[in-house]
Amino acid sequence: MLVLTRKIGEQILIGDDIIVTLLDSRGEGVRIGIDAPRGVRIQRAEVIRAVGEANRSALEAAADAEDRLKAALGLADTRPEADS
Repeated sequence: MLVLTRKIGEQILIGDDIIVTLLDSRGEGVRIGIDAPRGVRIQRAEVIRAVGEANRSALEAAADAEDRLKAALGLADTRPEADS
């Protein structure tokens, strides 16, 4: 990981077409601006992690809901048994 110290208004160039500018510093946070071509995806890592976790939870809940519904309706589990 490259670690740099920048002052407000200073920029960092990534490749030929991505510019990161330090806009402001407030307490323990900083504001940055990123200029990049339209085709470059810029995502916050914590948002991607949260969406992935929410998707996994939804899948687990859906499987559990199906089992609970079958039990409530008195339906047998139709999934094949795993060989022991």
